[in-house]
Amino acid sequence: MARIDSVKHRGAVVGGIPLSVIREEFPILAIRVHGDQQIAPRGSPSAKPLVYMDNAATTQKPRHVLETVYGYYKKCNANVHRAIHALGEEATVQYESSRRAVKDFINARTEREIIFTRGTTEAINLVAFSWGRAFLQEGDQILLTEMEHHSNLVPWQVLAKEKGLELRFIPIRSDGSLDTDAVPRLLGERTKLLALTQMSNVLGTINDLRSITSLARRRGAAVLIDAAQGAPHLPLDVQELDCDFLAFSGHKIYAPMGIGVLYGKEARLEQMPPFQGGGEMVRAVWYDRAVWNDIPHKFEAGTPNVGGAVGLAAAVQYLKVLGMANVRRYENLLTRYALRRLRELPGLVVYGEAQARGALISFNLGDLHPHDVAQYLDAQGIAVRAGHHCAQPLHRKLGLSATVRVSFSFYNTEEEVDILVSALQGAWEYFGG
Repeated sequence: MARIDSVKHRGAVVGGIPLSVIREEFPILAIRVHGDQQIAPRGSPSAKPLVYMDNAATTQKPRHVLETVYGYYKKCNANVHRAIHALGEEATVQYESSRRAVKDFINARTEREIIFTRGTTEAINLVAFSWGRAFLQEGDQILLTEMEHHSNLVPWQVLAKEKGLELRFIPIRSDGSLDTDAVPRLLGERTKLLALTQMSNVLGTINDLRSITSLARRRGAAVLIDAAQGAPHLPLDVQELDCDFLAFSGHKIYAPMGIGVLYGKEARLEQMPPFQGGGEMVRAVWYDRAVWNDIPHKFEAGTPNVGGAVGLAAAVQYLKVLGMANVRRYENLLTRYALRRLRELPGLVVYGEAQARGALISFNLGDLHPHDVAQYLDAQGIAVRAGHHCAQPLHRKLGLSATVRVSFSFYNTEEEVDILVSALQGAWEYFGG
């Protein structure tokens, strides 16, 4: 395993592969923006080189993923499972091979535990509306955290209102870490589910899942992990975590949009009713009744996103070559460098100081509005995100309406961080900070 001594563009390696080679695998990183056209070709004199730091929202795609998806649509596009012609058979092989690739990526026990969804949001809604409706009763409690994304909050609010449930929240400490000392008190006899994020999309905090989830399991509660932010950066092992459910999105992990994964323990999935009705999720249908298909197909009604699943398999194969431990090591060094450089700027406040943190930083620059800062950065070719990041309750707790968020991938460089810091200094001066 190659040791990363520097995150300088020319000298850095990830998994033994030079960073310069990795960046060449992502064609979009070579474009320039804000030329004569909104997206200008390389060489446009008035355009700015793209510095992409919005990876927590969506990642860019390597050539391997792009070519794999194109190859699927070019050579074997067809509907799966029920076709008896050559294209349909090949499409089915690729689709189910993708399921096995995801199973291996998260170390699930069997591919029957892998359900393809449109993303993390649909996956969590599936659990809420299938498992939650079937097994939760009035007065039961769901334990969440104060740092949850709306995708792991709103579905439980809807279910709680419908069934008379109580939502409880693990508080955050001043440094942005979870107050784990409060967990035993919050886990009551009626707590039936612990649902929490692996990594905060605002604070960057990486939660100690093992200690929290093991306590929940001892109390008899089911466990759901929102791995939307964690999956692109951290190794995943659902058997080691011993979670009942885990969800993540393809578009945040270098795969196409519109594809995601719900992992569920086989025994849980077998007990759950379908989420949607239609084709594929049935074994037999009469005018007055139907018999459900086996898992995972019971939860994949209609025509699936086969191209997306094939692209997701290509993405996790790409990450396997790099090695998730190598990705984590590189991104950790880059994030530490970015934190040090950002703190040199007058008036800049970083939110989230937990020791265990991922490759994103949320901040504000003096009293400048985050949207103004993001727009100024965009004019310099730097793509960041500004707003409440679908975590309004957390922002309210912090006394904020919005923040600027920069989020990194293994294809980002120290030089890009320097460009960001220089542009932020320019924004400070431009707006009269």
